[in-house]
Amino acid sequence: MSRRTIAFSPCPNDTFVFHAWVHGLVPGAPELDVTFADVDVTNTLAGRSERDILKISYGALPWALDQYALLPSGGALGRGCGPLLLAREEGARLHGRTVAVPSERSTAYLLFRLWAAGQGVEVVVRVLPFEQIMPAVAAGQVDAGLVIHEARFTYPGFGLTSLVDLGSWWERDTGLAIPLGAIVARRSLGETELADLGRYARVSVEHAWADPASTAGYVACHAQEMDPGVQAAHVALYVNEFTRDLGDEGYAAVRGLLTRAHEAGLVPEVDPSRLHPARG
Repeated sequence: MSRRTIAFSPCPNDTFVFHAWVHGLVPGAPELDVTFADVDVTNTLAGRSERDILKISYGALPWALDQYALLPSGGALGRGCGPLLLAREEGARLHGRTVAVPSERSTAYLLFRLWAAGQGVEVVVRVLPFEQIMPAVAAGQVDAGLVIHEARFTYPGFGLTSLVDLGSWWERDTGLAIPLGAIVARRSLGETELADLGRYARVSVEHAWADPASTAGYVACHAQEMDPGVQAAHVALYVNEFTRDLGDEGYAAVRGLLTRAHEAGLVPEVDPSRLHPARG
């Protein structure tokens, strides 16, 4: 099998998941040419079909499915792991204010739009790389910020407060888990290889769980938050059984999010059958 190109974030959950595959520890898997990129970049790459494999937001998936198939392993979906809406003061008013978001097609922003519509809240949106959002809120450059990843653990250090936990809101409102990041691969690779790629991702996850210490250097080398405790908490929260395999519950959560978003006029309609590629 030829080398494959892949783009994913430098965040601890992604480097933990792909460590074994990147380092040739997954039997039979192709070598990977890795690009580390912010989620807004990978969501854009999906529209250009410039990489064989991508980690993208589930919020961007409806636009990617013509070119990319969803793989059942390697992504981020769970409970208690949703995006937070942060501000400098508790109870800060949002209507008419500026809110920084990590990507206009991020799951975080999609959840925010669904929540805001129910609250009658309209805002001015500013897209920033996620690592710039908390500093921008703290400095008063924006009124609020939508954060993901390790920001769940570090925002108090910026003197910020959480206005809304959108993951908790989603879980209460729907009873579903929270779909965050999807692993997708180009459909043109064919069903057999797509099934193999899903299997390689699963084996890479299982290898990391079996020998987590082996991933520590790779995770630390690329993490933007250098505290080892934060890195470990990040991995523990975002890498779970749904990462190993979406399963029926995971696919139900994805369908639930995309169906509700389509009904709200926020994303194109998705044929549920297109969410299930061949499996290894």
